[in-house]
Amino acid sequence: MKPNIVFDMGQVLMDFAPPKFIARLGYTGDDAQALLQEVFKGWEWVAFDRGDITGEDVAASACSRLPERLHDGARELVFHWWEEMIPMPGAKELVTELYGKGYDMYVLSNASQDFHRYFDRIPGSEYLPRARRFVSSDYGLLKPQHEIYELFLEKFGLEAADCVFIDDSPPNVEAARRLGFRALVHRGDPARLRRELKELGVDVEV
Repeated sequence: MKPNIVFDMGQVLMDFAPPKFIARLGYTGDDAQALLQEVFKGWEWVAFDRGDITGEDVAASACSRLPERLHDGARELVFHWWEEMIPMPGAKELVTELYGKGYDMYVLSNASQDFHRYFDRIPGSEYLPRARRFVSSDYGLLKPQHEIYELFLEKFGLEAADCVFIDDSPPNVEAARRLGFRALVHRGDPARLRRELKELGVDVEV
């Protein structure tokens, strides 16, 4: 029996790299660092991914802590960071191969409601149908809470032992393993990822 493949999104399928988003807007030095801290590393981004607050809330709160000259940049980041998304190296090739070999694939991601606007822009997303995408802000939960994994399994009628979970966050992977998933940490190396998937019983080229 083929295992089900469960992908995280950021740093697994797409390159979620806030410093790059900020640099594209032309900010450097202290201004770039301030935007990174107040937009992406504030408590608001976590609440946004849980679905507790809106993008407008995130922007307003970040701007309250930033000098006025950075307000436009903060809003641009909150509402448009995803418009120039870059796939992770090897991601499209891996998803395409797994699809061709008949694997059932799912997405389990911490993400805001913007997920539903941008996910189809990721190369290879056509092999990850909408019906198999589970995003945190739809359910008011976040990885690594065990409840999100349990609800994911319940929603799709899966057993943890029949799933291989790929995430870039060690705490998220550890939580999945505790619940019985086969799981691994993706460190950005597509060749290593393929080797580790092979070790977990996934039929991929290495």
